[in-house]
Amino acid sequence: MDLRTAVPEDAEAVSAVRRATYPYAVTSPATVRQWISSQSPTKQALRLVAEVDGSIVGWGSAGFNTWTSEPGQGNLSICVHPEHRRQGIGSALIDRLHEHLTGIGVVRVRAFADPVGVGFARKRGYDGTRQMHYSGIDPRVLPDQPPTPEGIRLAAMDAVDPRQAYTADTIASLDEPGDSPLDSIDYDEWLKEVWDSPALDKSLSVAALAGDEVAAFTAVETDGDRAWSGMTGTIPGYRGQGLAKLVKSVALRRCAAAGITGAFTSNDDENGPMLAINNWLGYRRVQTETGLLRTL
Repeated sequence: MDLRTAVPEDAEAVSAVRRATYPYAVTSPATVRQWISSQSPTKQALRLVAEVDGSIVGWGSAGFNTWTSEPGQGNLSICVHPEHRRQGIGSALIDRLHEHLTGIGVVRVRAFADPVGVGFARKRGYDGTRQMHYSGIDPRVLPDQPPTPEGIRLAAMDAVDPRQAYTADTIASLDEPGDSPLDSIDYDEWLKEVWDSPALDKSLSVAALAGDEVAAFTAVETDGDRAWSGMTGTIPGYRGQGLAKLVKSVALRRCAAAGITGAFTSNDDENGPMLAINNWLGYRRVQTETGLLRTL
């Protein structure tokens, strides 16, 4: 087994490994290529691949969490193809990534693990903090679309000004459950990583507009016939009107019309309102991951 820094040409193989490891996640080769080739200098991220006999069987990534005001926070993610586990590949990846994080000054790192990986993480000093539920739905089978409240206009995100979308996203993100607040999202970084991401399909993503203001929105990322709900949110002044349920219902219908047969999402266990919306839409849980923290 060999570890090396990832290059853009690894995108197809890394995407395949991630799909084999996390079939409920949606990560296109184009998205992985962006991760590798368009790194934010402030994140100081390290992207690694693990090869066995010249084939990529593992992936690892770690760097600063730059979307929070808390100093020294980092993220880490690794995955190993199921057919190549228990061969020391995950250990090699995490050791190298921990070394990198310590070197750049990260003091606390966050990771997620499926049930198979929780024991692996705990042996390396991680402690569970929260649960993240993953769910899927066939968007061709949905309940009736909710009515649009008076004064609200629905639009595809490709008709929305990015600055308006950024404002709504950052306001809604302040209430996202997590171990660190999402309260320091730089516009240029957001533009590069979210708005201009090759994963984001703005024609399927939907905004509820109140005049020129984005009152609620849902972002849809795609990979072939699969879709991922990147973020759904409503800004505080417009909550209680069913707008999140509405925009997600409309977006899923657009996904079905575009040939999507499987749509997936994730929700923190503490996010009761969004879990209720997804249950109403017909999402069914496919996996629960544990959010983990380690002090370096």
